[in-house]
This record gives sequence, C-alpha cells and structure tokens, in this order.
Amino acid sequence: MSGHWSAFDPIFLAYLLLFGGAAVGCFVAIPQLRRLHDPDTRRGLYALLLMSGGWAATHVGYFAAPTPQLQYAFYVLGLVVGIGTVGPWLYFCSAYTGRTLHRNRSIRWSAVAVYLVIVTVKLTNPLHHQYFTTETATDPFPHLLVVHGSLHWLAMGLAYSLAFVGFFMLFELFLRVNSETGPLFVLVGLTGLPIVFDVLGVLTPYLINTTYSSIGVAAFAVGVSYFYVDQLRTVQLAGDTGSPIVVLDDRDRIRDFNAEARHLFPDLRNGLGEPLHELLPDVAEAIGTDEDVVELNVDGATRYYSVSSNPLTADRTRLGETILMNDVTHREQYRRSLERQNERLDQFAGMVSHDLRNPLTVAKGRIELAKTEPEPAHLDAASEALDRMNELIDDILALARQGKAIDATERVELRAAAEDAWRMVDGKNATLESEPASGVAVEADPERLQQLLENLFRNAVEHGGSDVRITVGPLSDGFYVADDGSGIDESDRNEIFGAGYTTSADGTGFGLAIVEEIIDAHGWSVRIPRTDDGARFEIRTGQS
Repeated sequence: MSGHWSAFDPIFLAYLLLFGGAAVGCFVAIPQLRRLHDPDTRRGLYALLLMSGGWAATHVGYFAAPTPQLQYAFYVLGLVVGIGTVGPWLYFCSAYTGRTLHRNRSIRWSAVAVYLVIVTVKLTNPLHHQYFTTETATDPFPHLLVVHGSLHWLAMGLAYSLAFVGFFMLFELFLRVNSETGPLFVLVGLTGLPIVFDVLGVLTPYLINTTYSSIGVAAFAVGVSYFYVDQLRTVQLAGDTGSPIVVLDDRDRIRDFNAEARHLFPDLRNGLGEPLHELLPDVAEAIGTDEDVVELNVDGATRYYSVSSNPLTADRTRLGETILMNDVTHREQYRRSLERQNERLDQFAGMVSHDLRNPLTVAKGRIELAKTEPEPAHLDAASEALDRMNELIDDILALARQGKAIDATERVELRAAAEDAWRMVDGKNATLESEPASGVAVEADPERLQQLLENLFRNAVEHGGSDVRITVGPLSDGFYVADDGSGIDESDRNEIFGAGYTTSADGTGFGLAIVEEIIDAHGWSVRIPRTDDGARFEIRTGQS
C-alpha cells in the first residue's frame, strides 16, 4: 500500500487538492493581515493561519507519503500541530473582541500546560494505544486507516469546547454593532462546519476518517483576507470599546457605529450612509477644534463628551475615520465649577473695591468733619455708611457660601419652608399665600431653600409695594414664587441676577444673585416668564 499507487485516482486527487488548497490558502493570506491595525489581532490571526496551513500540509503528507511509516509520522505531526491551533484561535478572538484574556499570564501558562499534556498523550500512544490505532485500508484508495480511541474524543471535545468559546466572543461582538455582519457570520461559521465532516468520516464510508478543521479555517482566512478584511476591521473598531464610536468612510459618511453611539444619538438608527455633518453637526464641528467637547442630553441629564478622530488608512490610502467620544462629564463639570469660582472671585474683588469704597469714603469723611465740626449729623451719617458696609459684607459672604456644592438633601415640604422664610421677612402689609395648602415637597437643602424663598420674598416687598400679595405654588417639575406688584421691566430681565444690580436705593443688589447661586448649587434652573402684572419666578427642579 502506498500513496503513489493511487496517483490518478480522482478521490485521492480530490483529497490532495482539498487539503493542499487549504494549506496554500492559509499561507498566501498571511501578507494581507498587514491591513489589520491592532497588533494583537494581527498576531493571533497570523499564528492561526500559520498553524492551520501547517496542519493542512500534514494532511497532504499523510495521504501522499509512499510508506505507512511516513504516513504515520505525518499523522502524528498533524495531531501535534492541529491541537495547537486552538490557542491562536482563542488569542485572535480575545484580541479582536477587545478582551484581555490573551494577555493574562495565568491563562497563557495554563494553556501551554494543557497543550503539553495532550501532546504527551499523543506522542506516547505507542505505549498505551488509547489515543488511536492503525490498520491498512484500500477504500476509497489505499491509505493508513486511523481508528480513534477514547482519549482522542476527550481531546477533541475539549478542543471544540474551547473553539466555541471563541465563536461566542465573535458572535456577541457582531450582534453589538450595526454593520451588515452576515458575511462575517458565515465565514466564522465555516470554521466550525468541518465538525460535520469529522462525524460523517466516523459514521459513513463516504469520507475518510480524519479531521477536516483546517479546511474551515482556510475558508475563513481566504474570505477575510481577500474580501472582508476592511469589514472585519470596521466591526472591531465599532465594537472594541464601551465608549460611543462612529466609523466614517472616505467621504465622511457614516459607515458603522456601536450600541453606545446609537443610545447617545438615536438618529443613527437610520443614518448609515448619511454625511456626518448633516446627521450630527455638533460632533462634526467639534472634530479637530480647541473646543472639542459637546454637550448632550442623555436620559434627561446633561453630559459632556470629548470628540476625537483617528484616520483609517491602508498602504497610505485614506479609507475613512473613526470618531471616538469619551464621557468627560465630571471633568467638564469641575472645569466649569472652577470657572464660576474664578468669576465669583472677580465679582467679589469688584464689589470690595467699588461697592464698599463709597460708604467707606463717606464714613471717613464724616468722621473727619466731626473732628472739626462736632455735630451729631456727621456721626449719624458715618453710622449709616458703616451699617451699609455691614449689609454689603453680609450679602457678599452669603453669596460666597450659597455657591458651594450641595452635600446632602432631604424632602422639604414647600408650604412649611415658605412659612419659615416669611417669618424672617419684614412684610409690612404684604401677604403670603401657598398653593396647595400642603403635601407638595421638594428635594433640597432646607437652609438654602429657606434662604432662596426669603430673598424672593424680600425682593417682592422691596419692589412690589407694602401691600403686595405673594403666592408660592407647585409646578409639574418644580415650584414658583409670584407677586402682584409692579413687575419687572423688559430691559431689566437679563440683568436682575447680576451681583450688585438693583433698582432700589436701599437694596444691596445681591438678593437675586444669591437666589441664582442657590439654584445653581442644587442643579436647578430658573425662568422669569412674561406676565400681565407682577413678577413670577419659576424654579425647575426636575422633580415631579
């Protein structure tokens, strides 16, 4: 019995061409892998192709060797190389799907140990004959027939179980992105299809009892390397991170995106093929600029994302671009908080240098006059100036304190807070009404909420007249404070929250500035709608 006796047997030639083609396909596909940018993915696929090509080549030697001894040697070599393909396959799947299992030293050493144990069992088969036995066969052509033993099926079961772990990694990634991944599903499926031929080789006489897995890997390698390498890379780019990613083609049209980007930008669901600047103009404008942060509303909350881009190239040809968005909400909130603090310090500096200087000058001048003209009027004027300075200092300190972050909040009944605040205000003939009578609560810092209401009440009394009627009531997402006074001039609407701004001769101009600071510290917002009479402040807390 020898392979050359069947040199012209069509079935024999078919097996040589099948496994020979698989070997050649794996080897010639290797140079195409340079188009994969991720080094770990490229390294894993390179090793997989090299091992699978060598495995297929041992099959060619097994069928074509002229003597049973050589056929035996090629078969054993194939057993050693074949089981070794599992490692590169899992390495590739882990790297390609963005995992780090392939870098875990414990896992790698465990894999090497298992591989060496299995190889030892295979190489020592002549001692125990539990892995396989051999006999001669003439159908469908003369060859060394291998009959597998129990240890072979144990090793095969372990190998295929591990291989299916890699399948699940890939399928999970394919389902997470939005590309047309059908061809990749098919190619990955081809690597597992040969198990059917393995089973048929055992159960039927129509196929030789050998392993066909290298053929499936070759089909996957050729398909990916020559037809779908760009799609393979696009899927990896879109799915290898928990951050939102959008992949563009060479004309800046949307080619793919991951689930995180779809959640962030719902318009992407039907946006494949659309220009980025039309579908996501804010993102397009942020690319490559100093202001590379976009503000987005995500699930009802304001979040900030930095936008960066990386070109996709192959052989110095631009194929497209990846847009990566990183959540920088905490960093951006801290930066904006620092900016507000710096602005507040500038305001305080201006207040101290301007607002306090006038009464200080008056007090000093009156005291000098009192030294030469000892009249009570001079001392009264100096005392009034000092009282004015004391009010300004108190309000400046209050403004500084109210701008600090809120540490803890609790449910505060709005009616009770309004009544507590009203007792601290000299209302004269003014009246306070609460709608509804009770039951409406807001999540807030109790002391600061009372300070907010006090300042709004004082503002109403100072500007609305001694008999002004003030109303506090609920909104669908907050509460309002309104009065029936003279209202707010249109020209003053954009200025009234400015520190030091007042239209009253007796006011310090800090009351509404403190209100705004308390609102900002809670993360609320305030709106002053136009009304037929009086003024109305609507505070939106975001709470229903």
